Amino acid sequence: MRELIAALPEGRVLTDPDVTESYARDRTFLRPGKALGVVLAQSRDDVVTTMRWATEHRVPVVPRGAGSGLAGAATAMDGSVILSLHRMTSILELSPDDEIAVVEPGVITADLDRAAREHGLMYAPDPSSYEISTIGGNLATNAGGLRCVKYGVTRDSALGLEVVLADGRVLNTGRRTVKGVTGYDLTGLFVGSEGTLGVITKATVRLRRAPAEVATVAAEFTSLREAAAAVSAIIAAGCQPSLLELMDRTTLKAIDDWKNIGLEPGTKAMLIAQSDASDSQGVAARMAELCDANGASFTALSGSPEEAAELVGVRRLAYQAKERLGQCLVEDVCVPRSVLPDMIGAVEAAAARHGVVIATVAHAGDGNLHPVFIFERGLEEPPPEVWAAADEVFREALALGGTLTGEHGVGLLKRRWLALESGPLATEIQHGIKQVFDPLNLLNPGKAI
Repeated sequence: MRELIAALPEGRVLTDPDVTESYARDRTFLRPGKALGVVLAQSRDDVVTTMRWATEHRVPVVPRGAGSGLAGAATAMDGSVILSLHRMTSILELSPDDEIAVVEPGVITADLDRAAREHGLMYAPDPSSYEISTIGGNLATNAGGLRCVKYGVTRDSALGLEVVLADGRVLNTGRRTVKGVTGYDLTGLFVGSEGTLGVITKATVRLRRAPAEVATVAAEFTSLREAAAAVSAIIAAGCQPSLLELMDRTTLKAIDDWKNIGLEPGTKAMLIAQSDASDSQGVAARMAELCDANGASFTALSGSPEEAAELVGVRRLAYQAKERLGQCLVEDVCVPRSVLPDMIGAVEAAAARHGVVIATVAHAGDGNLHPVFIFERGLEEPPPEVWAAADEVFREALALGGTLTGEHGVGLLKRRWLALESGPLATEIQHGIKQVFDPLNLLNPGKAI
């Protein structure tokens, strides 16, 4: 550690145990190991120096952004060094003509979006944590978000990367153009790799034209299945919503207890749909009609941008509201949209069968559900009945043709189920890829695969 401290500018390395502990976990309940220290990188050169040192001394490195992850990917391990990138916050370039931005990994997602909107553009990926999550963390987990139903996940906006490999070499992938098929898609490989293949130090991302206006619909339902049926109807009608979010009663009740949103006793689910089309009001009205036709007990259209923002703001309160109820095991299954009602029914059945509180929100237009298993605060990990319910939910998602994770990643939390989705051949190939990029297994070992 003395060598590392001497090799980096003053103040870059923290070794105080209490300070190190504060960097050692993400937003999960997982207990971190004891790290040797924290590197507060401020440049690519800091990352290069750290990785060369780590390779020389065989020290594991855990890359970290804002620590807002929900799968344990940024959890420190014993004897590791935490490599924090949150000080690399420069927007290096923003080109309205090319509709791209070049950014460092510590840039906050919402800050990039605000900078783009000054030029009539927007950064499309929109995770619920957009005010605190970083671009680097979003790239590492291939984060999705509220707008992904129309604009895709982070990988769809990633054009090129600068990556520091495990031995300190610097790799540039991708391009500045929207098209490009030269060689293998290394950019896509690094996006979603959870810091196990390299450390992203710069990204070229795609921007899109900001919509002139948006219109939002909020619809209440007396059952989750009716709300899911409305989702299917909206997609089938070709409405192309820019946002289509579903919340169950447990979630709504948590928000209402906190913010007093006026929840009606009979409301079991709320659907929030938004259009940013040129005829956004007309599309929103059509989505409202489809909600009514599928059993909505109440629908409301936003009358102004402020009202639209307020409706979406209710959805963004969901996770914080659930954290007020207890500790949370936040899950992230994704199924084909056509079987969304079946998956919602399976989550409800698992909660009833095991006597577990599950609060569910969904990026419904993608079939991506976030069932949040709530358990007693203070426990080191979820009790057996919570794990049993989670196991049932995961197995049902796979049986319906889905996946264990749509956007949060595997991290540490989902490793116990990984073999159910990745067969032996896929596992062998992924381990081979890891060996190529990180033969000493120093980068975030034990995560993702």
